[in-house]
Amino acid sequence: MAPADRYHRQRIVPELGESGQRTVAASRVLVLGLGALGSVAADLLARAGIGHLRLVDRDVVELTNLQRQTLYAEADVDQPKADAAARRLAAVNSSIRVEAIAKDFNVRTHADLLDGIDLVIDGTDNMEARLLLNDAGLKLGIPWIYAGAIATNGMVLPVVPDRGPCFRCMVPNAPPPGSLPTCDTAGILNTASTAIASLQVTLGLRQLLGSAPPPKLYVFDAWTMDFQKLELKRRKDCKACVRHDYEFLAATSREIVASLCGRDTLSLDPLHTGTVDVAAIGERLMKLGTVRRAGSVLVFETEGVALTLFPDGRALIRGTDDPDRAKALYAKYVGR
Repeated sequence: MAPADRYHRQRIVPELGESGQRTVAASRVLVLGLGALGSVAADLLARAGIGHLRLVDRDVVELTNLQRQTLYAEADVDQPKADAAARRLAAVNSSIRVEAIAKDFNVRTHADLLDGIDLVIDGTDNMEARLLLNDAGLKLGIPWIYAGAIATNGMVLPVVPDRGPCFRCMVPNAPPPGSLPTCDTAGILNTASTAIASLQVTLGLRQLLGSAPPPKLYVFDAWTMDFQKLELKRRKDCKACVRHDYEFLAATSREIVASLCGRDTLSLDPLHTGTVDVAAIGERLMKLGTVRRAGSVLVFETEGVALTLFPDGRALIRGTDDPDRAKALYAKYVGR
């Protein structure tokens, strides 16, 4: 008996066909952020047969994620999302390559993370990361599919270099911190984020297959079932896609501190190369607080905060929104 064709139901869709499936199999896609949108998008892309999936996320799994982030289970709590997602997707489709990278996407890491990529699916949770991705995608000629979801609704925008408006045409400047609602303040319906991720992946597949529609802003409310396709014009003075002034690529810093969406949590990425000895640091910290391992990361609790240390030296500091305190805690317990 001949083995079953995993992609048969997809191959017979006229919009894809045999040649389309071959294109999908040869594609390299980065899913940037593995939360409500990225986890669903990564699952759909793996099942569709994307040949190489690069999964990037700076965070770890929390219990509250399980309401909508479909790749994770209770056993994954406190483990890096990238690692947990890759394990799940490798079990779903062993015929593709799944690459897990538990890093922050920033001015120092973006070039390596985007290297060799044909398309980026945006699952980030903040405007600064999206504006950086917009600059990088335009400069490197890599298309990306923006998406955002909150409460019961969301939106999707394909950003294609040299074709139509870019993300900065819609958001010329990063809004002030705290000015936008988050999942923690406005909540999120899991069907809303799932629906938006599905639209995002569909547009991504069309981009890979060379059949992308003209760029529009797609807006959908899962509760009211209202769907809109909005025209978005390129700004004549857009710094990014018109003037090619990629200011979000120009920032430099000894260490990069970024807040995580709607939480008293900071991601601290020090200027560091190579790996740190997580086990040795854990032994040293046992006398100073509570220490436990969660997969590849170390979780250390002390002074009313929890510090999650990654093997590359990056850390999440939970329990503070003060960058100076986060830096001081890192220096005190991990060092420079």
